[in-house]
Parts: sequence; structure tokens; C-alpha cells
Amino acid sequence: MSPRSASVNEELRRRSRERLLQAAVELVGERGFDATTLGDIADRAGSARGLVSYYFPGKRQLVQSAVHRLMHRTLEEALEREPRTEDGRERMARAIDAVLGLARDRPVLMRQHMAGILQAEGFVQCPEQRRLAELLRETCQRYGSRDVDADYPMLRALLMGAVFAALVPGVPMQVPVLRAELFKRYRLAWEMGVPPGPAGARRGARAPAD
Repeated sequence: MSPRSASVNEELRRRSRERLLQAAVELVGERGFDATTLGDIADRAGSARGLVSYYFPGKRQLVQSAVHRLMHRTLEEALEREPRTEDGRERMARAIDAVLGLARDRPVLMRQHMAGILQAEGFVQCPEQRRLAELLRETCQRYGSRDVDADYPMLRALLMGAVFAALVPGVPMQVPVLRAELFKRYRLAWEMGVPPGPAGARRGARAPAD
């Protein structure tokens, strides 16, 4: 049997890494961070346990990459769903709704993500985080930003702050209230994106299939 080509090996590595990221999202969402081990993640992914340490230096880095992957996939689907649009204001509304939707729909996972960012390691720089950053920068550009280098970090900070406010134990803020403030800041009409309630649900925002 002839040896596999470099491109085949690269594709196999990509799929293996993707399975680990998906397994991490599922298990941390079900059990929480502390109750999930790297062995659990490897088992759910159907991977050898040694592969986890091959791709990721530790559990926190793996989980942050997994959440960044979920975020960029959710955001990408929201931006490109039908009816597709090049309207920068509508795309900004969709981006805000996509991120706030994760805080509403995946509270355990997103709470752990925020806690991880506040740890000493801070933000994990990984391909998934870079893709998320690219989508948010592009959203700022489409919105009409004249200084993306300044406006992108502000958008990121505002979204992170809103997610934190929605998830803080004991005194969470309601997502519609946070949405209203962000829409006011970016001068977006309430009916843009996916408004809360039955009408908004019919317009179809959802997390991508895992």
C-alpha cells in the first residue's frame, strides 16, 4: 500500500482536531468545565488520548478554542443565512443577535468561556479565534467603519461585556435589554437581525448543527 499523501494526512489531522473541539463543546455544555476531563473529551471524539496533548497544551486552551469555533460558526451562519444581504447595518444586527443568542442558549459553556478568559492565560490565540476576529472585523467594515483597528476592539469589548452581564450569577441582565443598548449604540432598528419573541424566532436564527 502506498503511503498517504501530505494533503491526505493534513485532512485527517484537521478532522481529528475538529472532533476534539466538538466533543469539548458538547461535554462542557452538558457537565461543566470541572466535571469534564481530557480523557472524556478524547473518548467522546473517538480519538486516542495522546492526540489531545498533541493539538492542545491543556484543557483550558482546548475549551477556549472549542468555544471560539462555536462562536465563529454561529456568527458565520447568521451573517450568511437567507435572505443574504450586503447591508452593513443588518449584518451588524445579525452579529449582535448571534453572540447574545449564545449567551442565552449556551449559558454553561459561555460562562466557562468568560471565566477562562479572566484566568492568567487570557485570550487563547488559535485558528478559531482568528476566524472569529476576521468575521467581526469584516462586520465593522461592512457597517461603514472608518477606523476598523479602533472599532473592532470596541465591538468585541461591547459583545464580551454583554455576554458577561447576561451570565453573571445572581444578577443577570435580560438579553432583550442588552440587545436594546447595543442596537441603540449602533443605531440599528429593533426589527433588524432576529428580534426577541415569536416573530424573531420565525426569522430563523439558530446555532449551527453540531
